[in-house]
Amino acid sequence: MITTVTQKNMITIPAEIRRRFGIKPGYRLDWQPVEGKEEILVRIIPDRGELARRIMGEGRRFLPERDSVAELVAERAAEELRKDESGDALSARHIGARPSQ
Repeated sequence: MITTVTQKNMITIPAEIRRRFGIKPGYRLDWQPVEGKEEILVRIIPDRGELARRIMGEGRRFLPERDSVAELVAERAAEELRKDESGDALSARHIGARPSQ
């Protein structure tokens, strides 16, 4: 596919290429010259949101039956309950004081 560089040194990525590689607004392109050739290697760099989504899903293939977030929430709730029962965490609600306004 051939594109033309504009007066402002901009190009349009052909729709077929955008769809094939999933290029969306906000993605960056890393342009690297190929040594010894008149060619340019273009690497697609997704936006931060897309990178985060990809990273979040990586662990699922190892333990698909686990819900790590739910386990963490339950673990934290159990810790709070143990603290409340042992009296380590005293707060205004535990000692009957009114919260300051």
